[in-house]
Amino acid sequence: MLTRRSLLLAGLGALAARVAAAREAAPALMLAEVYRPGMPLADYWVSEKYDGVRGYWDGQQLWTRGGEPVVAPAWFTAKLPKQPLDGELWAGRGQFALAVSTVRSQTPNDTAWHSMRFMVFDMPSHGGDFTSRLAALRKLLPITDAPWIVPVPQERATTHVELHALLDKTVKMGGEGLMLHRGASLYRPERNSDLLKVKLHDDAEARVVGHVPGKGRHGGRLGALLVETPDGKRFKLGSGLTDAERETPPAIGSWVTYRFNGTNPGGLPRFARFVRVRLDLPS
Repeated sequence: MLTRRSLLLAGLGALAARVAAAREAAPALMLAEVYRPGMPLADYWVSEKYDGVRGYWDGQQLWTRGGEPVVAPAWFTAKLPKQPLDGELWAGRGQFALAVSTVRSQTPNDTAWHSMRFMVFDMPSHGGDFTSRLAALRKLLPITDAPWIVPVPQERATTHVELHALLDKTVKMGGEGLMLHRGASLYRPERNSDLLKVKLHDDAEARVVGHVPGKGRHGGRLGALLVETPDGKRFKLGSGLTDAERETPPAIGSWVTYRFNGTNPGGLPRFARFVRVRLDLPS
């Protein structure tokens, strides 16, 4: 007879197996570090940061950052070139939820996909530095009869004053922020400072590893999420959760985005607050 403990261990084992399988399938992508005021801007290109689902085209199939195949209509991918492309599957400013639901659906909604764009910002297999890859991308895209495949507009970064003015303008128009990409950088499938995200606030992702019961007015429901960062740090995330999210909290194993104000000497985020579940990352 299976005990409660053995069932729990079996469940944790299955979760670990799913996580390992997702990591194995996930494409090797270049990930951004966070821009800090005063960082040198020499040789950087700047573009808008699109709030959608990271999409990787391997030459035959679209994948999410987490390694899940994207089931897009045949017409959406028919004109994509044979070489790999890195970009964002985007439904427009303020339409993150629509982008996620469209990309995650295993039965493609043709109407929803007509609202999507594949915003391409890199060519991972090109071999040259980013400035060379950008030149090659501009020759490859756009495709006249596939206007939903869009090369991300890039311009040279100049001064910190102009960078922040562009950030303010982008955010006021409903954008999420900016990206900086160093022109001389090769495509390195890891998190590094050749790629920087520029936002009005810090944010990051963490995996839910536990549910902390609430007290007081939150008695009988979730008090906080126990989360773990990719580098193994754990902390409680309680601020920012709605009553509905406390009644039906994000599942253990799921990924969430949180905002914070810098880190303490131990590396943990200060004033961390929940933003949303990242349905585009594997649970």
